[in-house]
Amino acid sequence: MKTLKDAAVGSNVTVAKLHGEGPTRRRIMDMGITKGTQIYVRKVAPLGDPMELNVRGYELSVRKSDAQMIEVL
Repeated sequence: MKTLKDAAVGSNVTVAKLHGEGPTRRRIMDMGITKGTQIYVRKVAPLGDPMELNVRGYELSVRKSDAQMIEVL
């Protein structure tokens, strides 16, 4: 299982499945990250957290702990 946390900088990935439950899962979905969404990994902060992504035409920063709940292809 490959997660968004494992995606390389500069890569395009597709969301396969969201893990987690309750408010955390809802927050991720509210940010526009749903099954089938294309995500471009722009960069990762020097200490590894957060990641900067392009999702649905806007820039988004996501913590590694949240990125670990997003399974990608």
